[in-house]
Amino acid sequence: MRKSLFAIGLLAISYSVQAQILCHVDTNANMYVSEGTLVYSGGGVQTRGNGLLDVHGNIMVVGSGTDAFKTIDAGGGDKTDGGNIVLRLNTPATYASSTYGQLYIDGLSQSNVTGIVSKEYLTDKQGTGNYFQQIALPFFGKAYNSLSTELGKTFGTVRDIQNTNNVNNDLILQWNNLQAKSDHVTSLASTTSNGTGYYMLGSRNNNLNLNVPPTPASVYTLNGRPYAPLASVSLQNGGNVYFGPNGNGANSYGEAYNSYLQDQFDLPNGAWSPTYGKNIYQFGNPFLTNLDLSKIGFIENGTVTDGNNVSNIMGIEYTSGNVVTLANGYTYTTGALTQTFNLDGTPVGDIGLLIKPMQPFIIKLRDNSAQTLNFNTLRRFKNSVRANGTDYNVNAARVSNKSNSASVKQLGVIGLDASGNEIARTYYVVSPTATTGHQISIATTVQAAASSASPIGTFEEALNGGYDPNYNAKYWLYINEASESNFLGKDILLYNFDYSKPDKKIVSYKFEIRENAELIPAGVHNLSSGIGFFYKASNGTVQEAKQGDVIPVSSKSYNLYYGAPDRGSLATKETETLSRTMVVYNPAISNYIVRFDPDWRKADIEVYDMSGKLIISKKSVDASRDFVIELDGSVKSSYIVKVVSDKGVIVNTKILK
Repeated sequence: MRKSLFAIGLLAISYSVQAQILCHVDTNANMYVSEGTLVYSGGGVQTRGNGLLDVHGNIMVVGSGTDAFKTIDAGGGDKTDGGNIVLRLNTPATYASSTYGQLYIDGLSQSNVTGIVSKEYLTDKQGTGNYFQQIALPFFGKAYNSLSTELGKTFGTVRDIQNTNNVNNDLILQWNNLQAKSDHVTSLASTTSNGTGYYMLGSRNNNLNLNVPPTPASVYTLNGRPYAPLASVSLQNGGNVYFGPNGNGANSYGEAYNSYLQDQFDLPNGAWSPTYGKNIYQFGNPFLTNLDLSKIGFIENGTVTDGNNVSNIMGIEYTSGNVVTLANGYTYTTGALTQTFNLDGTPVGDIGLLIKPMQPFIIKLRDNSAQTLNFNTLRRFKNSVRANGTDYNVNAARVSNKSNSASVKQLGVIGLDASGNEIARTYYVVSPTATTGHQISIATTVQAAASSASPIGTFEEALNGGYDPNYNAKYWLYINEASESNFLGKDILLYNFDYSKPDKKIVSYKFEIRENAELIPAGVHNLSSGIGFFYKASNGTVQEAKQGDVIPVSSKSYNLYYGAPDRGSLATKETETLSRTMVVYNPAISNYIVRFDPDWRKADIEVYDMSGKLIISKKSVDASRDFVIELDGSVKSSYIVKVVSDKGVIVNTKILK
């Protein structure tokens, strides 16, 4: 076996003559790996005493089962307190965009990977109050109680959903993919063993905040043994349990499934349908390198380019966004990035499925057919995903995609505040294989729901253009799709629910246009088909959408088009009366509520059973707070809910119990 070492910024380094160790950093020695550089070791790596491997760039260790990765003390024994192999966060003050040291290990056995790596870490806070911080823990055999010291809070093991003091939010949870529940650590002296685990760290009363570093250090530092290459993970039978009516079934801890399980992808069937919450898998990055998930469902010219072919991939939610915790400890998330996949593997939505070290993610599959996921071949040093035409390589270059008229075309609308900061975004996608209007299954769709808290989004389109009133009160869309052939020149409705607020945040829209996931040049309108996207404010005229353009927001609603609309379809549609009022299930009270549009002041509410009998009638309901629809939980039936605002706006929807 050929072994070699290439290093930049090397000080006082010596080499062991033993076969197991090629690179040895001795006591008082410092090996500095600069940002943007790569050090390759074709064998084992070791530090002794206070020897320091200071990693601001990338370390690649490729050996055999007899090679070792070690940190030893002056006497040759294992040194386990960290501080010798340090993966730096290069600019902590701008941690979200900072580069960072990375470590790649391949060919070594886990038993020979005993060295302790110190990973510097800061991340966005994911909630307020009693929230859970989503995280990956890429350390083998790490004692859970070490997190209390490293993160400056005391974790617990008591789980009691009836406890009003939210003891649950001191727990360390790990997601169970097959049973769709969060298992908690019952002994803090136990250790990690699942490299791909999706963990949730409790923060009771804001006592865990990972973007406020401890004093006097500038970052948090987590220590542990890195994982050697892992076996492939099976993707089958995710959520293979009975969730009960409306998700009211209880897991083995007595918690209702609807208290935490979300599925933004299963729009055709609706919440708590037989397929809702199924075939979802939550993972954490098991390695101290980036993961590139962009090609896991992609075959180019018959070739699998990254060792994976998850042929039924629907979408991936990554970056956890904001975690909202209700008073009883129930949680849900908002603001996560979402990418879906066309049937040919072309990515749609938030392009750039690069998962950082210690970052978790969620996968949704279209069905339950058996799949596997090989994490080892997804590792990548670069901060951008591989483009089509490049085979897997941890250091592979990025090249451009080639567009064509049969491509997937995407318009992103990004809402900006007065300082140019992004507040929210939404997407409109067209392709020859996309379906216009509401779909009856998730077999082919690329659509994904927008959060009810999002200020902008689009509504399900009617077949002849505009929005479909059958679905506007049930969901709205973060990623919307339509056929580029039968919906050419027709409009979908973009809505801004913050526009009428005195302190509205979104003052302009920025356009981001892609074809086959690649950005088109700045200032360009036409795509390879010779057709482009257009927009029209409700009080304006049709304009070309061009790459990178920023336009002032001049009305609450806009129409978006692929292809210029016919003159006969340009009549202004009355959209100012469209409402964000929705009837949704609230797991905190095990009942349905009416959540009103922020513009509403009063409303009349009527609820009918399926025989047409009026069973609830309330007049002049205060729309500043949710209205609870007090239905008999023991009766399984269906109901029609009619909500009328004081301005005459009507919302009708159905409840299925």
